[in-house]
Amino acid sequence: MIKAVILIGGPQKGTRFRPLSFDLPKPLFPVAGYPIIYHHIYALSKVESVKEIYLMGFYQPNEDLNRFIVNAQTEFKIPIRYLQEYKMLGTGGGIYHFRDILRSGNPKAIFVINGDTAGDFPLVEMVDFHNRNNCSFTILGTEATENQSTNYGCIVEDKQTHEVLHYVEKPENYVSSLINCGIYLLNLEIFDYIRDELSRNQSTEFNNGVFLPDINYARDSIMLENKIFPTLSSTKKFYVYKTDNAWSSIKSAGSAIFANRLYLNVYKKSCPNRLAKNGEGLPRIIGDVFIHPSANVDPTAVLGPNVSIGFGVTVGPGVRVRESIVLGNSVLQNHCCILYSIVGWNSIIGSWARIEGTPSDPDPNKAYAKIEHQSLFTKGKLNPSITIIGSNVNVPAELLVRNSIILPHKELGQSYKNEIIL
Repeated sequence: MIKAVILIGGPQKGTRFRPLSFDLPKPLFPVAGYPIIYHHIYALSKVESVKEIYLMGFYQPNEDLNRFIVNAQTEFKIPIRYLQEYKMLGTGGGIYHFRDILRSGNPKAIFVINGDTAGDFPLVEMVDFHNRNNCSFTILGTEATENQSTNYGCIVEDKQTHEVLHYVEKPENYVSSLINCGIYLLNLEIFDYIRDELSRNQSTEFNNGVFLPDINYARDSIMLENKIFPTLSSTKKFYVYKTDNAWSSIKSAGSAIFANRLYLNVYKKSCPNRLAKNGEGLPRIIGDVFIHPSANVDPTAVLGPNVSIGFGVTVGPGVRVRESIVLGNSVLQNHCCILYSIVGWNSIIGSWARIEGTPSDPDPNKAYAKIEHQSLFTKGKLNPSITIIGSNVNVPAELLVRNSIILPHKELGQSYKNEIIL
């Protein structure tokens, strides 16, 4: 029996995902028509030995989260429970705090999955590798370019045995092109290593000679990636399972566009019935497109490639949507054009309006990817990036919004380029 933990963070994290996280917790943001962490649960449901799934974070329980858990339990027939941290405990501190719950029933191992990852997760193959090599700890890894690798945890492996020889989190200089995908399969022995590290934290009130004003925070919080994995690399029990499957992280709102593209492509082999098809009386579909059954799309509209249309969306005649996510109950009026953008909930895009972003690709497997494209500013202007229209925004007819972020509840009176509208 294996248990699984999906780390979902909390409202104080994920600030780069704003303004989309103002209305809905980031883990529940719909990508390719389903919440981000839905895709994790779907992948875990394919592993027969996974019998319990826990969501772990410091969000206050709310209606959205409770509804998601109930619906996911009903669909996947797996017990799912939310474990709320009392403060930010880190990837290691959180699982240690709830160690009694995770160890109950004596599971063989525990999946720990970061909730801000996206990909075609090879979890079944990872379990087979873990068992076949008698691993105590297994990490999922993939190749990145030399420039991109320093944004992630870097792994040095024995090419023959796949044993992890060295691990360093976000190094200043190049270490390895094999990076951490944020998915771990850990035997219960991991709690001993976390306990020892926490004991070292509690033995001093100083960190590098500097007094910590909130010492309890430092004592209780611990990151697997910073503290535990470097230690495990000397145990000869720590292995990396390398995958060539598509993978990316979802840090910024812009990276949701790439994740949307990724999952729509995964649907072609895992669940092709989720993808829209061409037919008489239907809109023209180019490439991979998801349309929620409740959406009303005019047959003269052209959608795709890589488009998701959310629940209750109305798409008028002659509308063109490409490489974009349109969220629930929005209205795209006649002949408007949406390119490389995210349109928030309950927003209205007027006739002949044009919402356009610049293609941004945080795929670590491609050269020159922009990892934090949305956090870079030049003289108060946004660098080219996708355009984000917040919830309840009204864009009047014939306006142009390009490479901009519009916060919720705005009614635009003019066109904008490379702006943040507060």
